[in-house]
Parts: sequence; C-alpha cells; structure tokens
Amino acid sequence: MATQKKDTTYSRNEKCINECDLTYVIAKIGGRWKLQILSKLDGKTLRYSALKKEFPHTTERMLALQRKGLEQDNLISRTVYAEVPPRVEYELTDIAKELIPIFAHLSTWGNRHKEVVKEKSN
Repeated sequence: MATQKKDTTYSRNEKCINECDLTYVIAKIGGRWKLQILSKLDGKTLRYSALKKEFPHTTERMLALQRKGLEQDNLISRTVYAEVPPRVEYELTDIAKELIPIFAHLSTWGNRHKEVVKEKSN
C-alpha cells in the first residue's frame, strides 16, 4: 500500500477533520444515505434485503458503499450466520445508538427550518 504524502491537501484536510470534533462527526455520518440507514436500524436488526426495501430509490452500489462506510466507522455491525444460503444481519453499535436522540433533534430543526424557508419564499 502506498504511503500518503505528509503535506498534500488531502493529508492537511484529514488532519483538520480529526482535530475538530464536529467536523469528525460530519465526516462519519455525512453522505446522502448514512443518516437514513442509521435511523432505519434504530431498535432493529435488518437483513440486507429488508434494508434495501427501505431505500427503493437508491442503487445497490450506493447503498453498499454507504453501509460499508458505516461498518468501517464502527457505527453498524454486520453478523454473518453460517447457513445455506448465508444470512447477514445489520444493527447499530452501542456508540451509534447514542446518536439517535441527536437525530431526533436534527429532524425537528430540519422541519422548523423548512417552514421558515417556505414562509420567507411566500
């Protein structure tokens, strides 16, 4: 594996992301589908097919990329059962469960913000 140069724009950006807690969080949960995946797993364990049904308007590739990113960041866990055919289930990790109340606040804020924007445009 190639070694990352120390003074590239990418490496400077990575350093900034890791130094600022808020930016770090956004880097972990940012992405078009990550928040939705996490919220769909709230209190549930889902198989990939059930998860896919929750997102009919996204491609398999995009859902897989977002899911794998969440796995790598230890926000969801993947359990593979030794069955034929293999069964794979996904659920929130304990650290991800701490985000759920924050999502509720963000959702409330988003709803209020949409209303303000709508009122301003009328």
